Amino acid sequence: MADDHTHVQEFFAARAADWDTRFPDDGPAFATAIAELGLRSGDAVLDAGCGTGRAMPALRAAVGPGGTVLGADLTAAMLESAVRAGRGDCGLLIRADAARLPLRSRALDAVFAAGLVSHLSPPGPGLAEFARVVRPGGLLALFHPIGRAALAARHGRQLTDGDLRAEPNLGPLLARSGWRLASYVDEESRFLALAERAG
Repeated sequence: MADDHTHVQEFFAARAADWDTRFPDDGPAFATAIAELGLRSGDAVLDAGCGTGRAMPALRAAVGPGGTVLGADLTAAMLESAVRAGRGDCGLLIRADAARLPLRSRALDAVFAAGLVSHLSPPGPGLAEFARVVRPGGLLALFHPIGRAALAARHGRQLTDGDLRAEPNLGPLLARSGWRLASYVDEESRFLALAERAG
C-alpha cells in the first residue's frame, strides 16, 4: 500500500504545476456531471482525489453558500496548485488518503470522484470508505471527462474485459462496497457512473 501511495504521489506531484493547462477544456464536462448529482442548497459534498480542485467551483455553486465542500487529495503538490488557483476559496482542502478519510460516518450527501477510481489500489476499500462517509440514499459520481475508449487510446492501449470501469465489473464492485449503480454512461466525451448509497 505504501508503495502504491508513493507511486501515485510521485506521478501527480510531477504533473501538478501544469495539470490545468494540460486539460483546459474540461470545465463544461465537470459542470454537467456535477449537475447530474442533483445536489441541493445546503448539502455536504466531498471532491475525492480533488487534484487541483477543478470541480470545486461547480460543487460550491451547486450547494450554495450554506453547503459544505471538501476537497481531499493524497498529493500535497496538487493541493498547493489548488490553493494557487484560488479553489481553496470554494471549500476546505485536506490532504488525505481516500481509503482513510478524516470524516465521521454519514457526514456527507455525496462524493464526486473525477479520474480517481483507477488510482485506488485496490479500489474496494476506497469505495467502501466513500460509502461510510455518505448518508443512506446519498450519491457517488465516478467521472472522467473522456470515455474509456478515448482514455485508453490517449495512453496507447486497448480496452480489455478486465477494465475496472467496464459496467459488468464496476456494478458488482460498487455493490460489494455499499453502493447500487444507478446510471452508467461511457461516451467518447465523458464517463459518468452514478451510484446510490445502499440503506
